[in-house]
Amino acid sequence: MYFTLLHCPEGAMGAENSVERLQDEASCPICLKYFREPVTLECGHNFCHACITQCWGSSGTAISCPQCRQTVQQRNLRPNRQLSNVIEIARQLSFQAGKGSGGERMCGEHQEALKLFCEEDQTLICVVCHLSWAHRAHTVVPIEEAAQEYKEKIQIHLKILREERETLLGFKLSREKRSQEYLKKTQTEREKIVSEFQQLRKFLVEQEQLLLAQLENLDKKIMMIENENLAKLSEEISCLGELISETEGKCQKPASEFLQDVRSTLSSYEKGKFQEPVEISPELENSISDFSQKNITLMETLRKIKDTLCSELKAKIEETLRSYRQVKVTLDPDTAHPNLILSEDWKTVKWGKKWHNVPEDPERFDSRACVLGCEGFTSGRHYWEVEVGDGVLWAVGVARESVRRKGWISPNPEGGIWAMGQWEEQFQALTSPESPLPLSWVPRKIRVSLDYERGQVTFFDAGNEAPIFTFPPASFTGEKICPWLWVGPGSQLRLCH
Repeated sequence: MYFTLLHCPEGAMGAENSVERLQDEASCPICLKYFREPVTLECGHNFCHACITQCWGSSGTAISCPQCRQTVQQRNLRPNRQLSNVIEIARQLSFQAGKGSGGERMCGEHQEALKLFCEEDQTLICVVCHLSWAHRAHTVVPIEEAAQEYKEKIQIHLKILREERETLLGFKLSREKRSQEYLKKTQTEREKIVSEFQQLRKFLVEQEQLLLAQLENLDKKIMMIENENLAKLSEEISCLGELISETEGKCQKPASEFLQDVRSTLSSYEKGKFQEPVEISPELENSISDFSQKNITLMETLRKIKDTLCSELKAKIEETLRSYRQVKVTLDPDTAHPNLILSEDWKTVKWGKKWHNVPEDPERFDSRACVLGCEGFTSGRHYWEVEVGDGVLWAVGVARESVRRKGWISPNPEGGIWAMGQWEEQFQALTSPESPLPLSWVPRKIRVSLDYERGQVTFFDAGNEAPIFTFPPASFTGEKICPWLWVGPGSQLRLCH
């Protein structure tokens, strides 16, 4: 039957009649043309939105359908999207029927060949359209002339577009070259800083060793004097002990025997008078004082250097922070793990005990309770802040858009994630699974900073802008980098701004 319909005259006639009937059904009863933005009334009849609005005017009284005259209590104009699709199909069928009959495009309303071009409406029309009120006053030219004219105009625009593209390519190359030059300069400065601090550390170690050696020499001199004094004192004490014993023995003898050699006994007392120990020499005391003064001077110098470095470092940090642009970040629910609960404004995420029935999306994490931000970055310097609260299981950072979503993932640069958080009862930077770097304090709000061109991710304490940790530079290779959050049981994170 299908073959017969396509090849026999009766079948062709039936197909043409069907197309005509379809065109009639797809025409507005008011303007008798194809529906434009069709709407349906309560009675079920369809009209162009502009036609029915113009028909009703500004009347505030009860209105009725122009076709069945049924009263409509409210202006409830419902868009008829299915009818819009049918109209498009009718236009295509009309076009195909016109091509099948004469090889030319046909007017959908008058079934005439589209041989003219209306300059005002920028559309193809037939001879009947040209004579109608819609196009009678318009400038109309044959389609061949119009095509040639517009081809010339388009060629002019095409030339301009090509020139603009070449200009932009040159600008891109210039920017890339300038960026590489800046990166080389920063690398040179980085090497200078490393070299200077290595020399400074070497100098400080040498000074420390020198001062400690001087102190050790002073200790030896003091101990030598002390040992000599102790030896003399011990000898004196021993002699005095012998003399005391001898004297006590003589005192126990009879008077005649006791007084027999009393003069020599008294003279021995005079000879054995106690000798005071040697005191530390003034030269040694001066050496100690000089060393103490040098040490104070050195410590003051080092303290000034430290204060200067801290001030310069703080100024550098402030200058760097000003070069970053704060961005608004919202969470992408299509990537959220089924255990996570997102707020209505997509700013807050917390752990939920219940596994939610969500669509099985290829972008959704299904093992770790992670979620990405809707925003992604392929250039520039950006930062955003996250309130971490008192939770004990959480992490914040950035991730490659291509980060693994299904199965077990590694939250470290090797796995495409640069993050830090409260993990296994420690606040740490997630540098690698084997050796996460523990940190000394846990801020309540963390600032995540991304320098895309340098491939650098830095974290700050948003409360006092103190730097926490900076990952070594990475290569993002043009890939989109997105905010990344992980939330464990009992924790909640909120994006600020």
